[in-house]
Amino acid sequence: MSRAFVKETADVEDLPDRPISDLPNDVTAEGLDRIEQALAAAEANQAAAQSAGDSAALASARRDLRYWSARRATAKVAPEPADNSVVRLGHTVTIVREDDRRQTFRIVGEDEADPAHGTISHAAPLARALFGKAIGDVVAIAGGEAEILEIR
Repeated sequence: MSRAFVKETADVEDLPDRPISDLPNDVTAEGLDRIEQALAAAEANQAAAQSAGDSAALASARRDLRYWSARRATAKVAPEPADNSVVRLGHTVTIVREDDRRQTFRIVGEDEADPAHGTISHAAPLARALFGKAIGDVVAIAGGEAEILEIR
């Protein structure tokens, strides 16, 4: 190995780790697939950055690799809900708020949540308020109330 290669990789300063939630890393089966895809992408990005000698890209890829490796190691796949009697991780829930706004979303793991696309994290206050509740139950959310209309 040449001295230049040793110096180049030694000069790569790792970026600070991405924050990792203290909550259990409960995920849906789709969420686990996404984590595994992100881990594979981070591995590929690291290899590409090493080949290109791009120290900034290498530092970023290493940070992502540490994050996704940790998330994969702690992921616990929640079983698909067997019934729709009460809200659980993986359910799609429709609520109606006091102002008659209807909202439908799926409760998923933290890394797969994307509210703009209809998914919220199991750690979100709304999801936490809904867990264990049934159709017709009213929950207090965001300074108001909402009734559960559908669980699927």
